Amino acid sequence: MPWTRVRLNAFGGPEELDLETVPDLPEPGDGEVRIRVLVTSAAFTDVMIRKGLYPDVKEKPPLTLGYDMVGIVDAAGPGAARFKPGDRVADLTTIGAYADYICLPEDRLTRVPEGVSDIDALGMILSAVTPYQMLTRVAKMQAGQSLLIHGAGGAVGTAMLQLARDAGIAAVGTDLPAKHDLIRSLGATPIDADAPEAALQEATGGGVDAVFDPLGGDSLSRSLHALKPGGMLVAFGFQNEVLGRGGSIPLDFVKLKVWDWLPNGHTTAFYSIGAMRRKHPDWFRDDLATLFEMLAACRIDPVVAEVLPLAEVRRAHERVEAGEVAGKLVLRVTEQ
Repeated sequence: MPWTRVRLNAFGGPEELDLETVPDLPEPGDGEVRIRVLVTSAAFTDVMIRKGLYPDVKEKPPLTLGYDMVGIVDAAGPGAARFKPGDRVADLTTIGAYADYICLPEDRLTRVPEGVSDIDALGMILSAVTPYQMLTRVAKMQAGQSLLIHGAGGAVGTAMLQLARDAGIAAVGTDLPAKHDLIRSLGATPIDADAPEAALQEATGGGVDAVFDPLGGDSLSRSLHALKPGGMLVAFGFQNEVLGRGGSIPLDFVKLKVWDWLPNGHTTAFYSIGAMRRKHPDWFRDDLATLFEMLAACRIDPVVAEVLPLAEVRRAHERVEAGEVAGKLVLRVTEQ
C-alpha cells in the first residue's frame, strides 16, 4: 500500500523538503508498533534539524523530519502487547513524524486520554513538556517567584506563560509587538523582542528569579543581567545563530559554563528535551501524563496558530523561520 512522507534531500532551506511516495508500508520490528500519524508540527527545532544545526540529531539527509506526533496504532510487531490497533498515542519522535506512518518502540509511547483532541494533545508533547520541565525540573520555581521568557508568543512561550499563571509565578515575555496582546491575554507583561537591558530591568522591577532564553548569542548576556541575585538563566536554544543573527553554539555553551563557575550570584543551565529524556525517561512519561491531566482539567489550553496539510510543509517552515507564528503551527497528516 503506497504512503507519503516528507523527504529532506539536503541540509538547507525549505526548498529541500519534498513529498515522497513510498510503495510499501513499514513493518514494525520486535517491541514496536506501526502508527498512522494524525498530526505533527512545524517547530523551530525542525528548522534547526533541517539546517543541520541540531546537536541531538546525527543522521544525515535524506531523512524525514517531525519532532512530535499524535497517531493511531495500526499494527503491532512481535512481542508488542501494550497497545492494540485503534489506540491513540503520542510521542516525541525527534525525526520521522512528517509521514503517514511511523514505527516506534511501544515503551516510548504515551496513551492520549479520551476527550482530548489530537491537536491539543500534540500541543503538550514538545511545546508544553519543554517549559514544564524547565520550570519544575531545572529552575524548580515556586509560587510568588517571577520569570522572563524570550519568544513568549511562540508555542513554547505561550505554554510557559500558562504554566506560570497556573503556578502563581509572575511572568514577563519578550516578542514582536504583533504578539503582545496574546501575551497579555495569558496573564504576562509583554516587552519588545529587542528591548535593551535597561528596559528589561525596568519591566521586571529590577530583575526576575529565572530567565528562559531560546535565542543564544548576545541575548544571553542581556538575560543574565535581568536576573535577581541568586537567579537562574536557562538557555534552551540557539535561534540567533540558526537565523544568521550572530552567536555560536559552542561559544554559547562555554559562556554558560563560565558564568556558572563565576561568583556572580547567578546559576546557569542548558535545557534540551532530548537529553533530559535520555537521562530521565520516566520524567518525560510522568510529565507528559501530568500535562494531559492539566489539559483535561482546562488548566492549560494550547495556542494554535494554524493547521496546515502536510503538503504545505515548505510554507509552514517558512512561517516558523520568519518568527511570525503565534503559538503552535500544526501539520495535519491524516484524518481519524
